[in-house]
Amino acid sequence: MADDQLFARFGKTCEPGEVLFREGEHGEEMYVLQEGAIRITKAVKGEEKTLALLGPGEFFGEMAILNAKPRTATAVVEQQAKVLVLGAKAFERMVVSNAEIAVRLIKRLARRLDSANELIEVLMHRDPKARVILGLSREAQFLGQPQDDGSVVVPLTEAELAEQVGLSESETVEVLKRLRRLQIVDPATTDSIVVRDVSRLDEFYEFLLMREKFGDG
Repeated sequence: MADDQLFARFGKTCEPGEVLFREGEHGEEMYVLQEGAIRITKAVKGEEKTLALLGPGEFFGEMAILNAKPRTATAVVEQQAKVLVLGAKAFERMVVSNAEIAVRLIKRLARRLDSANELIEVLMHRDPKARVILGLSREAQFLGQPQDDGSVVVPLTEAELAEQVGLSESETVEVLKRLRRLQIVDPATTDSIVVRDVSRLDEFYEFLLMREKFGDG
């Protein structure tokens, strides 16, 4: 079934700020994001922490229908989005009848596990610079919008990046200032951070690891 036919049958257009589901709710539907962006958050010690920003092609909410347990996170529309809303039976029919969808789901689940492991790696770093650089590199990989000049636009504010990596906004801003001086990132806009060269960002992270391992001298 073509994408436009799927959207005609299962599609929904959502506006920024709309909550698709909340942590703790029982769910009977999963979602496939066709356009836009979705923020996945979780309450930690009374504060909402961002787990992921999802882009087109991502599945989310599938665990509620795969294991019949309450939602483990909240999904909020970050940018106007078009989603497919699938109940358990419709989802099962699609997986059984379409091997490509089944393979995509397996890959998405594996990628989700990788993403969780990477987030743990970010939060384990004691060096704020390493946290910010690894977190920014991670978001550039998953959500970055490549530009003609080779730069990558990451749709995160400085405050949102700080939340992602478990640092204060002031600590995060200081690291970004250093990256700007090194011409690795451009000054942040109101809604995004521009990475001028992702490879240099990764190289700087490797440099920090080497310095941590062997010291300055």
